[in-house]
This record gives sequence, C-alpha cells and structure tokens, in this order.
Amino acid sequence: MDLDSMFSGSSLQSLARLLRDAPEEEEEDDDEQRHFINVSLRFFSSLTGTFQVKSENKKSIWNTEEVPEGSEFDDTWDPREKPEYEISFKQHVGTEDVFFGMTGKDPSTACCEEIVIKIKLPETKYSDITLDIQDKVLDLRTPKNKLLLHLPYPVNSKEGRARFLSEEEILEVTLRVSRKLDFINFSDG
Repeated sequence: MDLDSMFSGSSLQSLARLLRDAPEEEEEDDDEQRHFINVSLRFFSSLTGTFQVKSENKKSIWNTEEVPEGSEFDDTWDPREKPEYEISFKQHVGTEDVFFGMTGKDPSTACCEEIVIKIKLPETKYSDITLDIQDKVLDLRTPKNKLLLHLPYPVNSKEGRARFLSEEEILEVTLRVSRKLDFINFSDG
C-alpha cells in the first residue's frame, strides 16, 4: 500500500465509518470524552481529497533543503581530537581608504573580504591532510585530528588558498567571503 492511497479522503472516511459503527465495549458516562470522539470523527469524515508527496527521489528520506549544510560531516562518535585554530579577517585597503576614507570601509568584520583560518596540526604531514570546503563549512581531517568548522560568513568555496607551513606545523586557509551585496559595499567610489 503506497502513501497516496493510505491518506486519501475515501480511506479516511472509511476509517471514520468503522470507528463510528464499532460497538462500544465499555459504557462510560464521561461527556467530555464522547464529545471529543464525535468531533474527531466529524473531522475525519469531512476530509476529502488526496495528499501528494513531492520528492525528487522516491527513496530519499529528507528533502535536500530540509537538511542543514554541514550536518553530513558531523560525527559525534569520532575519537579524533579537535585541533586548535584561529580565525582572522583580512581586508584590502589602499591610500584612499586609510587617508581619505573614500570607499566607506571600516575595521569591522562586515567590511572584510577574506577569512584566514590557521589550524595547528602537530606531527602531521601534508599528504595526510584532507580538506573539504563548502559555502558555510570547513571540514578538515587527518589521522589524528578532525575539525568541522561552521564559518562565520558564507564563502566562495571555489576560490580559496591553503598552504601548509611544515616548520610551524600550521595549515593556513584563506577563503574569499561571499556576501550578497559585496558588489555595492566594495565598489570603487
């Protein structure tokens, strides 16, 4: 029995008739309970029409819009340590910003164009690092460490740089912030 036929109006009406015509096994004098049963039976018998489930894939449990981004990486049972990290914001300023204030930039994070994330990875080789970046999530995995970082701003996941400083054992990831109105906020003039 599929979902459409199970919740059709006719099947609900049949269920309401079945419940209404069922012999009462216990006689109760509680008027509130009888009133509730009568109201619910009238509700089920008044339902008509069919319910349609819109799904891209009939076998999928959730719609892709219902699942928050980054939740597929969340694994609470993973025994690996969370490495230390530091988030910095970077903005490109010129003479017109510093001395003349022509572009309207200020030192707040709202005016920053890039996010720089420095992750300390002691005793790690460059070849052991797996890095996956999405618009709002950074996922880093090594044999000893795992970091799932929800980013403070959406980023352009296709434009970014990462470099591993082997002497300092730090992975430095630079990501370009992608805001809806950046073309207005950072225009020249």
